[in-house]
Amino acid sequence: MKAITQRSYGPAETLTLDDIDPPVAGAGEVLVRVHASSVNHADWATMTGVPYLGRLAFGLPGPRAKVRGRDLAGTVEAVGAGVTRFRPGDEVYGEAESGSFAEHVAVPAGRLAPKPARLTFEQAAAVPLAGYTALHCLRKGGITAGQHVLVNGASGGVGTFAVQIARALGAHVTGVCSTRNADLVTSLGADHAIDYTRENYTRGSRRYDLILDIAGNHPLSAQRRALTPTGTLVLSSATGGRLLGPMGRVIGALARDRFVRHTLLSPLAVVDAQGLHDLSQLLEAGQMTPSIEQTYPLDETPDAMRHFGVRHARAKIVIAVSR
Repeated sequence: MKAITQRSYGPAETLTLDDIDPPVAGAGEVLVRVHASSVNHADWATMTGVPYLGRLAFGLPGPRAKVRGRDLAGTVEAVGAGVTRFRPGDEVYGEAESGSFAEHVAVPAGRLAPKPARLTFEQAAAVPLAGYTALHCLRKGGITAGQHVLVNGASGGVGTFAVQIARALGAHVTGVCSTRNADLVTSLGADHAIDYTRENYTRGSRRYDLILDIAGNHPLSAQRRALTPTGTLVLSSATGGRLLGPMGRVIGALARDRFVRHTLLSPLAVVDAQGLHDLSQLLEAGQMTPSIEQTYPLDETPDAMRHFGVRHARAKIVIAVSR
């Protein structure tokens, strides 16, 4: 099968299109013919090996998993022992542990769900990790109808889903983005869009019940100034130094949480079948639609990764794998 492989950490040029043996579905796994995948920060971090702390999980001195990619949408080709939820021919979407930038991938059955019928494979592939992260973070933040919610980084992959989910849950939504993305953010349902090149929301007069910080471009103390007295700050930032990455901010937030009235959280999001089911309900009801900036064929995955990491992609970047 065709697959995007990598032998050593580095920039997009370290990715190559190779012919390799397809995987086999083990016990509890589903073999999926991948029609589409999408790019997430997790793929960028695994490709570059930055932050260096991540190499303890990804592998030393190079990536342990040689095929990149996590999100996927495709068709079931075979199921392993013990799998009863799926059968060959089913259209599914979900998240692999790795290896979805390829024509086939073996995925734990618990990380898959039926593909929403109203979505194309490309649209469905844009959802799993970013959509689940947005849903999980908002839920952990205790979102309720009528709250004032701010999404910092509203035009990115997680942010575009967070705006729509928060609106679907009845919140008043403010999205922070650049000038060029303001129209996108309001079209997704935000009541207000703050252009961060012109206004610093941490210095304004508005206060928010819940802030979902994806951009990670303000100190914790500044973020807290923008909260109501008992508000909640949820960190879902992939920014930080080359050694620890976002862990520095996470540790700082957890250390402060017990000493302040605000709630400071950094929940770990692991895609599962129930979360995908909940996302599917929003998608099928038309309350959420994936926003895709550009789609690349599999052999142009290095260009897609450069687009994501260097040219500051908005919304989602999708990889069209096969039909």
